[in-house]
Amino acid sequence: MPQYRTEQEDFWAGEFGTEYIGRNVSEEYVAANTAFFSRIIARMGPVDSVLELGPNVGLNLVAINRLLPQAALTGVEINPDAFEKLQALSYVSAVHQSILDFKPPHRFDLVFTKGVLIHIAPDALPDVYDTMYAASGHYILMSEYYNPTPTQITYRGHESRLFKRDFAGEFMDRHADVELVDYGFVWKRDPHFPQDDMTWFLMRKHG
Repeated sequence: MPQYRTEQEDFWAGEFGTEYIGRNVSEEYVAANTAFFSRIIARMGPVDSVLELGPNVGLNLVAINRLLPQAALTGVEINPDAFEKLQALSYVSAVHQSILDFKPPHRFDLVFTKGVLIHIAPDALPDVYDTMYAASGHYILMSEYYNPTPTQITYRGHESRLFKRDFAGEFMDRHADVELVDYGFVWKRDPHFPQDDMTWFLMRKHG
C-alpha cells in the first residue's frame, strides 16, 4: 500500500474502505442520486466535464451519466477495490490516487464531493479546497454534513474519522472569487428519494 500523509487516508484505502463498498450499492441509491443531481444540474449552465473526488464505486457518476450522457466524467478514488469497480464504468476516466496527491490535469466544468470532505483530516482540508478550486472551470459542489462549528463524530466505533463543519463557508472565505449559486438539504426520511441528511452547496467560480 502507498505511504499516505494522514491516518484517514490509510483508513479508507484499507480494509474499512473495502468493506464500505457493499453498503450503499443499490438501484434505489442510484435513483435517489439521479433525483438529487437533476435538481442541482438544473441550476447550472452547460456542463461537458465533471470531476468527482472520492467516488467510491461511482454511483454518483452513474446518476450524472444518465442526466448528462455527453459529459466526460473523471473520478479520483483511493481504495484499490473501489477503483477497480469504478474503472469498469466505460464512461468514467478513473484515477487511483489520494485526493491529497491529485493534481488536476485540466479544468472541469463541475468539480464535486459528496460525503467525502467529512472524512478528510481537518488539517488537510485547505489542500483539498485548493485542489477543487484549481480543478474547477466553473462550478464547485459540496454535499456534506453541515455544522456551524467544526465537530468530530464517532463513526462506526472509530474516532477521528468523521467531521462536520461549514465546508462551503470555509471554501468561499478562502477563495474570494467564488459565489454561492444555491444550497439545500435532503432528508434521510424523504418519502421518495432520501439522502443521508446531506446539506449541499453549489458555487460558481469567476476567476
